[in-house]
Amino acid sequence: MLNTLLVSVVGIVGATVIGFAVGIARLSRNFLVSRLALGYVEAVRNLPLLLHIFIWYFAALRSLPDVRQSHSLFGVIFLNMRGLFLPWPSFTGGLHWDVPVQGGFGFDGGEVVLPELIALIIALSTYTAAFIAEIVRGGLLAVSRGQWEAAEALGLSRAQTLRLVIVPQALRVIVPPLTNQYLNLLKNSSLAAAIAYPDLVLVFAGTALNQTGQAVEIIAITMGVYLAMSLAISFALNGFNARLVRR
Repeated sequence: MLNTLLVSVVGIVGATVIGFAVGIARLSRNFLVSRLALGYVEAVRNLPLLLHIFIWYFAALRSLPDVRQSHSLFGVIFLNMRGLFLPWPSFTGGLHWDVPVQGGFGFDGGEVVLPELIALIIALSTYTAAFIAEIVRGGLLAVSRGQWEAAEALGLSRAQTLRLVIVPQALRVIVPPLTNQYLNLLKNSSLAAAIAYPDLVLVFAGTALNQTGQAVEIIAITMGVYLAMSLAISFALNGFNARLVRR
């Protein structure tokens, strides 16, 4: 369950950031920027999510070099086919950074982000972001043109107009469909089983089901956990949307 929550939370944050950036870029006055944003949306959302996961996992991450030829950043961050090795805080003997050090067959110290997790987060974030971008674009277009003109009359730049005037009003339109995309991302994380990432479905509906043979009970528990997480997301965003409406 924690693995599922990790993928979902990081994926939601990444999809939101990318989606808002692409959605705003879709309305850019720069022809190249708006066309690139449109190309991203159309290319990404029209391919199956499972294919996105396979592309990132098998085509991108599995083609990375082995441990001895790892890509290095500042000599403390390493990327290879076994994952991303990062410095990690250690509280043993006082607070300090535990830096990964290359050994004979791997790295000692630090923390590793598995390639399955990296592929899943990137695929979920970029795929969901394509849909969020269109939601953001629609929300921005729903704000009256007079609001843009009034902000320009006050001397606000385009960035200030978006941040202070347009986006706060557009959120009332954006948040409800955005909730659906967050819920879709949570449920789509179950595709992690395709690349053997130990999420809720793989461990419960896979390993536990094979060991116990109690199909009804195991599937019911799995459904109950997904339902609880989905309702928590819905409750949080519905509360946030209610506050926006009352303003």
